[in-house]
Amino acid sequence: MDNFTKGYIEAALWSSNDDNGDPLDKNYTIDDLSPQTLVKITHDCFKFQQENEWDLWIAYEKYLEREWSNEEQAGHDFWLTRNGHGCGFWDRGIGEVGDRLTNICKKFGVFDIYVGDDGEIYS
Repeated sequence: MDNFTKGYIEAALWSSNDDNGDPLDKNYTIDDLSPQTLVKITHDCFKFQQENEWDLWIAYEKYLEREWSNEEQAGHDFWLTRNGHGCGFWDRGIGEVGDRLTNICKKFGVFDIYVGDDGEIYS
């Protein structure tokens, strides 16, 4: 799995809550994703990277202060932006490329995850 997809999943688990209101990353990991959810996530991340390779390269060159690798940061931003969180590509200080990536994220639509009765995470 590439770093972009890992960053995306990390952001998904961190920003999504279980039925008790706890962030999913408190009790769940990537290993808890259902196979079909992992396939969907992997597909979306691959498609986004393939279709936006040039803009992502520009973003990687402009990312400044960050905790993660450029690819992990972009995966994190893909999750946050597509789901309408208060930060993402548009507020990273990367200019027009951030605006373009934001608009593309919106075309992917919202992607929610939840814990099923079997303890696996579904979308």
